[in-house]
Amino acid sequence: MSVTRFAPSPTGSLHAGNIRTALVNWLFARATGGTFVLRLDDTDAARSSDAAAQGIRDDLAWLGLTPDAEVRQSDHSARYEAALARLATSGRAYRAYETPEQLDLKRRLQAAQGRPPVYDRAALALTDAHHAAFAAQGVRPHWRFLLDTDGPVAWHDLVRGGCRVDPASLSDPVLRRADGTWLYMLPSVVDDADLGVTTIIRGEDHVTNSGVQLQMFAALNAAPPALAHLPLLAGTDAALSKRLGSDGVAAWRADGIEPAAVRAFLARLGTSDPIEPADDATLIAGFDFAAFGRATVRFDPGELAALSARIVHALTFAAVADRLPAGMTAPAWAAVRGNCAAVADAARWWAAITGPVAPTTDVADDGLLRVARETLADLGWSDQVWTEWTAVLRIATGRKGRTLFMPLRRALTGHDHGPEMAALLPLIGRDAALARLDAARVAAATGADYIDG
Repeated sequence: MSVTRFAPSPTGSLHAGNIRTALVNWLFARATGGTFVLRLDDTDAARSSDAAAQGIRDDLAWLGLTPDAEVRQSDHSARYEAALARLATSGRAYRAYETPEQLDLKRRLQAAQGRPPVYDRAALALTDAHHAAFAAQGVRPHWRFLLDTDGPVAWHDLVRGGCRVDPASLSDPVLRRADGTWLYMLPSVVDDADLGVTTIIRGEDHVTNSGVQLQMFAALNAAPPALAHLPLLAGTDAALSKRLGSDGVAAWRADGIEPAAVRAFLARLGTSDPIEPADDATLIAGFDFAAFGRATVRFDPGELAALSARIVHALTFAAVADRLPAGMTAPAWAAVRGNCAAVADAARWWAAITGPVAPTTDVADDGLLRVARETLADLGWSDQVWTEWTAVLRIATGRKGRTLFMPLRRALTGHDHGPEMAALLPLIGRDAALARLDAARVAAATGADYIDG
């Protein structure tokens, strides 16, 4: 059984890239009958907050990505201490004392000499006496992981194929700061090993980290997980790229985007599969790392909105009843859903059905409205009343097409465009329709706006 994990830091809101990572981890776990874990990487106590952690849970719940388990790194400090002690004993972790200013000076000198800015491992030459002297001065060390630089770290990535990282081009990473706080590298490895994570799925910006962490797994005698690095998301243009980080659940909910649209869109984004409405069972059954490309992926909010609208158009009344205006019926939803980009748009059309309406003053000439009112009053009322009524009006007025339908739509709904009038008129009802035609005649004659039920 697979075990995947989504590991955000609870320091702010999730954005589109985070959510895509969570979704792919969830899909792979579901496709393989495995476990999807939420791991809150909250070792940065100064920036992490319970509110942000709850926001992440709420976002995942709205998206339908409920984890099977949750852990917090702040609960595991003892495990990290034990792992650091093991690495120190085996010679794979060592103490260093350089200040940020001293390290910056070293990098400047290396740059001036045309050398790469890699830590020179000067701390490895320190003796026990040196360490004792630092301790006597109250100077605490930070701890670094000693990379094995004898050759590249290589693995087969589930998305990128063959990957290689050259440790000789990297500085030995800091594991724990002098103040005792942990950096990302070691806690992540310890938790992945403890949770039995079988597959790490994250963005390609972690490829170098993966090369380092594979050495940490080996140094701790832990089985390394399989690795999958997804291409990063980019905006459609420079301006959008700057805003991409703000696209997330809050923005999507405000825009009326359906959670099912987010899942279908992000699951297929950057793959060879078509982006189209798809239920979770279809997404899970069709999940395949081989479908992902390696190129940076364009994230277009307009495409997401269009997909969401397609999903809204197919939603049943039962699926949306609790989100519709009070009193709205199944026939009314069926009549208007094709004109709703979001479920919330139904309120606009329900108001057009129930009134009051505020048509434009340029409704039609009095002659058309008079004949329209008289013929509608004489007709029997049925679900086919619009078809029967307009057929009579074509003969009585000689009008057809837009010159006939537009004035009637304006008078009856207050809109130039919208759902089919054949569906709306029976819902509006005879008395309301006649009253609106009467009021429209007044508006046409006086040029005054009106509001009528």
